[in-house]
Amino acid sequence: MHLVDLRLRGFRNLADDDLELPEEGVALVGPNAQGKTNLLEAVYYLEILKSFRGASDRQLVRFGDSFFRVEGRVRAQERDQPFDGQRRERVVGAAWQREGSRKKVTLDGQEPPRLSDAIGQVGVVLFTPADLALVNDGPAERRRFLDIVLSLNEPGYVTALQRYRQVLSQRNAALRTGASDHAGAWDELLVEAGARVTALRGRWIHHGRERFTDLYRELSGGEAATFRYDPGVPEVMEEGDPPADDHGRQLEASVGARYRDALSEARDRERRQGTTVVGPHRDELRIRVADGGEPLDVRDYGSGGQRRSVALALRLLEADTVRRRKGREPILLMDDVLAELDEDRSRRLLDLLDRTAVGQTILTAPRDSDVRFRGDRLVRWRVQQGRMER
Repeated sequence: MHLVDLRLRGFRNLADDDLELPEEGVALVGPNAQGKTNLLEAVYYLEILKSFRGASDRQLVRFGDSFFRVEGRVRAQERDQPFDGQRRERVVGAAWQREGSRKKVTLDGQEPPRLSDAIGQVGVVLFTPADLALVNDGPAERRRFLDIVLSLNEPGYVTALQRYRQVLSQRNAALRTGASDHAGAWDELLVEAGARVTALRGRWIHHGRERFTDLYRELSGGEAATFRYDPGVPEVMEEGDPPADDHGRQLEASVGARYRDALSEARDRERRQGTTVVGPHRDELRIRVADGGEPLDVRDYGSGGQRRSVALALRLLEADTVRRRKGREPILLMDDVLAELDEDRSRRLLDLLDRTAVGQTILTAPRDSDVRFRGDRLVRWRVQQGRMER
């Protein structure tokens, strides 16, 4: 993929600008707090329609302005699959205005029927130092990672996830009021959406397990790592079981049957606790590493270097998912990712990226000497107080 140009109006501290981006990519160079990460945030906003930092839309509006707008034109290269069978370019726009707190999203100048129809159109994978949270934080952070990867790349996932969350909220509200019989009325809707979420997560983890191990081994210099799915519906699938078919229909039916049984078995516990205790909202992605010994949970026992390698391997696996599911090379956004890596891991990451990352890359660095990926092949833009000096 190639982000051809980017239009910025009122976004963060960035100056209003119309940027033309080189096909190879660009290195954003400058001191901290000048706007380098804000530019990456603007690009990624076009992918997920929200801030990757967790900021509200209101916080993205530049001080003193009443709105922001970001628009990007994306082109599929000749080796990539077109967007809809024929179209090789797509224009994605997103805006938010203070008056009425209104968000507007457009695809090729038209508003899609649902906002969710516009996510994942750019094909971006983001690397940041904050990715360590994928390892260090609790299960919710790893569920969020799964949800983003699958929402951007798996048709139907975001719809099932939104439906599940809506029904779960209604069911929990009934349980909190002590109306457990009323809560049961939501069971079938919960099972229908939850089974699809679980099946799609299970398929992705199954298909990515071997590749994750290979990526981690290369990043770490030969160490072993594995991940496995620990679903919130007990006994819903065995570790290592393949999906029942390419579309997961049989797996989804099997998950649904076990989910119904699990809800029935948990009825008394739910009545006591006042909340739904089984389902994909309790899922965990368990990651273990081994350095010549027994595999251990990386969150509890991993070193700093091992944790960073795990986080990088997950992001590289996300890039592989874009290639496999969309037939297009992702755009890589890299926010000073080498800063906290030791020399050996930095070298191994750069070697791996040189072999596998052939698409456009936009990266940030405080100094020219820190631009080590693709070296002189990347155009430098100086970033000073939100302005890009080409």
